[in-house]
Amino acid sequence: MKILISNDDGYRARGILALRAALDGVADITVVAPDRNKSGASNSLTLDVPVHVSQVERDLYYVTGTPTDCVHVAISGLFDFEFDMVVSGINDGENLGDDVLYSGTVAAAVEGRFLGLPTIAISLQRPDGVEADFSAAARVARLLVVHMLAQPLERRMILNVNVPALPFERLRGFATTRLGHRHRSEPVVRSNDPRGRPIYWIGPAGAQQDGGPGTDFHAVADGFVSVTPLQTDLTRHAALEDVSRWLGGLQP
Repeated sequence: MKILISNDDGYRARGILALRAALDGVADITVVAPDRNKSGASNSLTLDVPVHVSQVERDLYYVTGTPTDCVHVAISGLFDFEFDMVVSGINDGENLGDDVLYSGTVAAAVEGRFLGLPTIAISLQRPDGVEADFSAAARVARLLVVHMLAQPLERRMILNVNVPALPFERLRGFATTRLGHRHRSEPVVRSNDPRGRPIYWIGPAGAQQDGGPGTDFHAVADGFVSVTPLQTDLTRHAALEDVSRWLGGLQP
């Protein structure tokens, strides 16, 4: 059994080191992760320049590209063996609701799914004012991976897991959830560079808008590990008939 680990915080991030240690002994582990922080990279692939892969240790590699590049290269030709699963994380900060559209952590899991493997993305809620402790999330990751190996889910499914910033003993359990929704993001922050030219920082994510019972927001706030099944089919199937009627006799 061989598991590929990746993330979007970079190969030296504390979260991926905790995940690697937690899965030691569960399977043969190989880490292929970005050379630096690539948060917010979403599902982007590097197509205009080649990516470089460097080996740090026997089972640890970094890539000069995105999280999606890392998983794609690792599965599609970097090694002379096949992987059985992709686990992405542990992300330093939650990926709830609309965050999954931007998250490189989730994107790494999505790429694993595109390439035919069962995948889990795991993120840790960012605590207020203190450094993140990844130990509880690492134990959760090990539990879920062992459970998935023993009782596989259909391979089309991606599990997006968010762990509250609590000690393991205070976690209230697992909750199956749907994605909530955020309000629109805060405005960009305008500043000036040293030469007086305007620069812009992307504003913070919006506050939760749809965060009631059943959502990932609600579960994490209530002390539960949120487990949201995702799919890559973005078709809004319920709207197909409405759009067909709306098009009517329209001709190009």
